[in-house]
Order: sequence, then structure tokens, then C-alpha cells
Amino acid sequence: VQLQASGGGSVQTEDSLRLSCGASGLILNNVAVGWFRQAPGKEREGVSCIGNNGFTSYRDSVKGRFVVSRDVAKDTVYLQMNSLKPEDTAVYFCAAASPGLCGFSSARYDYWGQGTLVTVSS
Repeated sequence: VQLQASGGGSVQTEDSLRLSCGASGLILNNVAVGWFRQAPGKEREGVSCIGNNGFTSYRDSVKGRFVVSRDVAKDTVYLQMNSLKPEDTAVYFCAAASPGLCGFSSARYDYWGQGTLVTVSS
């Protein structure tokens, strides 16, 4: 199983980015997918997740700015990030959990992808 997060980049404050999470060897539509991030010198933290039933959850600091969604046809999960702030700067990872219940505990997730770097400058 391989997961791959993509779509990171360097942007300015208030800009938007859309991250994508794809997988091989695993059907993402059947599992929960979490987005995590790790900033330099900080611990990894959960950002958002989507369950296999469509349930979504967000950490407080991104509520109203980030939207997690699935494209069932493409078996891909997206994280739309709007109104980005410098404190959103981090490496973003997607992870898959089965059964497909959404949550922010890293231990819940079985598979992790390599991250994609998001840099937001003021």
C-alpha cells in the first residue's frame, strides 16, 4: 500500500492550495483518510479527516478555512485550504485508517504517505 500526498507549494497569506491524496493497493473510498501536518520543531497534529461514511472533522484552527472532500470516481481525497496563514506552514501528510472512522489519533491510521510541503509567507 502506498499513499501519496501532493499539491503543496509556496504561497502568500490568504492564498489557497488544494492538496490531493491518492493511493495504490488500497481503495480510499473504503477507509477514513486523515490529513496531518508537522511544522518545523513541532509535533505532528491532525488537521482534518473524512470517514468512509462522509463524516468530516477539523481542528479548530482550520475550521471555516479548510475543506476535506472525496472524489469517489477518482478514489482521491482532497484538502482545500483557503485563507492560508503563515502558521499553516508545515509538511502535510495523508493517512488511511480502516475501519473507516474519522479521528485525529495517529495510532488510528494504518498507512501513511510521504508529505507535501506547504509554505505560507506573509
